[in-house]
Amino acid sequence: MRGLREWWRDLTDLVLPAECGGCGRARAVLCPRCRTALDGAPPCRVRPAPEPPGLPPVHAAAPYEDEVRAALLAHKERGVLALTAPLGAALAGAVRAGLRQAGTADGAARGDVQVRGPVLLVPVPSARRAVRTRGHDPARRIALAAAGELRRTGTPARVLAVLRQRYAVADQSGLDARQRLANLAGALAVAPGGGGLLRGGGPVVLVDDLMTTGASLSEAARAVRAATAGAAESRAGPGTYWTPRSSVYPSAAGEGREERKTGPRMAGSYGGGEVIREAICAAVVAASPDSFEINRN
Repeated sequence: MRGLREWWRDLTDLVLPAECGGCGRARAVLCPRCRTALDGAPPCRVRPAPEPPGLPPVHAAAPYEDEVRAALLAHKERGVLALTAPLGAALAGAVRAGLRQAGTADGAARGDVQVRGPVLLVPVPSARRAVRTRGHDPARRIALAAAGELRRTGTPARVLAVLRQRYAVADQSGLDARQRLANLAGALAVAPGGGGLLRGGGPVVLVDDLMTTGASLSEAARAVRAATAGAAESRAGPGTYWTPRSSVYPSAAGEGREERKTGPRMAGSYGGGEVIREAICAAVVAASPDSFEINRN
């Protein structure tokens, strides 16, 4: 009987955690103070330093510290799945902020997010061994919750988990920004058939639970650009546009001058008339506190 009671307690803790995921307060998924830390402020544009080449515009809901850090770790490492909903809602806010900024650049209102076709949330995949160890893919789970929150509030959205790891990479935890970028170079690819799915929807938003150096999002953006480049070039025709640096890695040619590109680009609804602008942005639940302090918008 005692074993049954312990089993039932463990099961209910998956749905109704025994303590707040942020501060440990009893019987709350997230207490009011921790929820405010997560989504009490408007999402911000964040930029790591150094900023990796090819990193799309990134918005984050909160700095990765204190209660927010504890909640993300509880969800990721301890499998506190009841935190998925609030983390997904925070990610949805960051997605809206990114889309709104892109729309504002074309003269759209700062209120509701207007898109053509569903917003495509593309989660950065976790390593297979990490998924096996944790028993779930945290970024994908949070992305699904974010898509549901976006749909609930009137923005069509779906998750496209089309990114795959091409080979195993070293553990990132002990690497600096440059080493992380080199470690992940070429590690991701879009699954067969994924390019067509990406081209068939609305704006693409890369999503993850956390951004530190930006290396994972930069590599994810490279993989998505590679998968969609051919079709984008065939639709828009060959052209030249300004890029401040290579869209892939620092060693690539063409830094600081006009060059021909074949990455995804948009005109009209997202591009703004004759302006050709990249159709990828990114959103995360949290980012390193330093990335909030670099205000170069």
